[in-house]
Amino acid sequence: MLFAVFLPVLLAIFIPYLSKWKEKIHTGYFVLLAPLAVFIYFIPNVGNDFTPIIQSYSWIPSLNIALDFYLDGLSLLFVLLISGIGTLVTLYSIFYLHTSERLGQFYVYLLLFMTAMFGVVLSDNVFVLYGFWELTSISSFLLIGYWNFKERSRYGALKSMLITVFGGLSMLGGFILLTSITETTSIQEMILQTDIILSSEYFGLILALILLGAFTKSAQFPFHIWLPDAMEAPTPVSAYLHSATMVKAGIFLVARFTPIFSGNEWFFVIVSGIGIITLIWGSYMAIRQTDLKGILAFSTISQLGMIMAMLGFGTKLAIFAAVFHILNHATFKGSLFMIAGIVDHETGTRDIRKLGGLVTLMPISATLAFFATFSMAGLPLPFLNGFYSKEMFFDASLELQHHSMWISQVLSQAIPYLAVFGSIFTFVYSMYLVFGTFMGEKKLDQLPVKPHEAPIGLLLSPIILVIGVIVIGLFPNIVNSSFLAHTAEAIYGEPFDKKIQYWHGWITPLYMSLVVVGGGAVLALFRRNWSSIYSFLPGKLSFNKVYDFLVDQSEKTSAKITNSYMNGSIGRYMALILVAILGCTFTVMIITDGFAWDTTNLAPITIQEVLIAIAMAIAAVSTIFTRNKIGAILILGVVGYGLALLFVIYSAPDLALTQLSVETITVALFLLCFYHLPNLRERTESGVQRAINLIIAVAFGTLMTMVAISAHSTKLFDKISDYFLETSYKLGGGHNVVNVILVDMRGLDTIFEIVVLGIAALAIYGLIKLRNKKEAE
Repeated sequence: MLFAVFLPVLLAIFIPYLSKWKEKIHTGYFVLLAPLAVFIYFIPNVGNDFTPIIQSYSWIPSLNIALDFYLDGLSLLFVLLISGIGTLVTLYSIFYLHTSERLGQFYVYLLLFMTAMFGVVLSDNVFVLYGFWELTSISSFLLIGYWNFKERSRYGALKSMLITVFGGLSMLGGFILLTSITETTSIQEMILQTDIILSSEYFGLILALILLGAFTKSAQFPFHIWLPDAMEAPTPVSAYLHSATMVKAGIFLVARFTPIFSGNEWFFVIVSGIGIITLIWGSYMAIRQTDLKGILAFSTISQLGMIMAMLGFGTKLAIFAAVFHILNHATFKGSLFMIAGIVDHETGTRDIRKLGGLVTLMPISATLAFFATFSMAGLPLPFLNGFYSKEMFFDASLELQHHSMWISQVLSQAIPYLAVFGSIFTFVYSMYLVFGTFMGEKKLDQLPVKPHEAPIGLLLSPIILVIGVIVIGLFPNIVNSSFLAHTAEAIYGEPFDKKIQYWHGWITPLYMSLVVVGGGAVLALFRRNWSSIYSFLPGKLSFNKVYDFLVDQSEKTSAKITNSYMNGSIGRYMALILVAILGCTFTVMIITDGFAWDTTNLAPITIQEVLIAIAMAIAAVSTIFTRNKIGAILILGVVGYGLALLFVIYSAPDLALTQLSVETITVALFLLCFYHLPNLRERTESGVQRAINLIIAVAFGTLMTMVAISAHSTKLFDKISDYFLETSYKLGGGHNVVNVILVDMRGLDTIFEIVVLGIAALAIYGLIKLRNKKEAE
């Protein structure tokens, strides 16, 4: 599984080179191989005898972090969606994106995102999962902002990253608490300790933090505001992120932790409550939109709310309905996004007010749109997969009972009515989308481009997805026992033997579906008569305004704080840094009783050491009062050479030679540099400022002295020097322990230090060249 997870990002390394041939062969053809290979690799796991597969690769053993990949029914569903839809999206992008685009960058971002999603759904280690989780936020930021010359693209990309990263950091806090309670980083091992987690005093905080991560990523109310702005991305990105990948990551997270959290009633209250609110609000707001992708964005929010609500129900039927709808949603929503892109591509606009009557001009696209839209609406037809999971949703909402808290009881009684209410608006926006685009009066004079049917390359991917809609609708059990049952079992913990069938008789869920169709049809027909309600709800209220206000105020506040201390004074910068170190270190030492004084095993102090120390102290203090820069450097050199003498007295000749070499080079470099600087100026600080500087200097010197004494006096661990003395010759082949440490024991550290110095030298060289160029101009 390791190779499958990292295959996309490995291919991404070569994309910048392969994209150079894009005029001869579209870069997407190379990219197509990665998701297709992953899909082929995992598809054999679909079967009746599928059992979970665990693979572990050591990474950071000291922190109990390993690349633990766990493939069960749940992760298999998402892996196949990510790779399968990813293959179709890549195929679609080949015909959607012209070779004049920055294809190299686009496909690198796309492959990076694929790897991140594979890592999220396959990781069993919570901290590895978090790493991949944040990688999805970063890569989606790059994808959404791909057309960075557009202000709205930059705005949408930043918005999505700020909200989802905020949730991700919250989720990390929950993972840390879970790890502390269970003493494991494995999700599967945490599930085995469910009783310990539920009884923990931190359970409420853990639940809130992890759900915050899930809600922000899956665009649940009120964090849904980032998803409509993400529509500024190219349509292949929208189809991928919002049908099968990024927004489903939060759904996956809730599903993965359902075995732990579902034992608490607050899980039902929060998840189902937020889910049902998101369902209603998303479907209600979708009807207000005029952009095709805007309608689909809010419809995605609505559908995600429905799935989240079912996961919150926690019943056997609800879990099965949720995983079934995850699959169904990927098929009809992916195809609808692609069709919206086709309409935009072939007409030059996505504004539904300018569209209409396209069924005769784009008959294939229209046919695909009708099948996908009617499936999304939950129309009770046997060849539409959306109806099956929608009816199961209604059925599951009627089973809610046996709750002890009053809020749970009220919510469980209200959910069936709220489900029907939200689904009515789902039906309305579905009809609004398909009929407003393909039926009615033609408005060719308002279209930038004369419309015509799309080429087969663009149509192929949505055709495959719509075929999936129909096949699953006609033969739903082909994905049941061999696939969906394993997914539901991974969440619920018990085997599933449910048979999916179209006709159950005249039962309540069917009546609910008929109410949705009837009520939705009436509202759709008279939409213009009641659409003025949007001027009152939401009216001028908007969560986007709240977001903009918070971002604007945070920028202004941070600017004020930064400008208050960033005034160009190096002295002030040093004072702030030293005060911060003083405060933190002194606090820790006081709290932990960290200061220790132990004079045993110390060499005797003679008059020689005392005289040298006095000379070093006098030299250090003298640098403050000298006004000659050359004199200050030479006096400062006395401190370094004095330290070398102390090394000689205490029988450390190798350290003395090193100190002499370093000090000589340092003094020489200082002399070379300071020769070109102006003379030291008279100090202009006030008496108060000098007093503050003196206090900081004395305090910091005292702190360093205390730290040095405590470091020597505290014997918490065995001395590492013994290890170096014993192994320097065996491992490094040298009797000079210091040289062996620098060259062999810390070889990589030394190399990176040299690299840092080299980078700094190149930067200085570049600045000098830039200054000389400006002076020449």
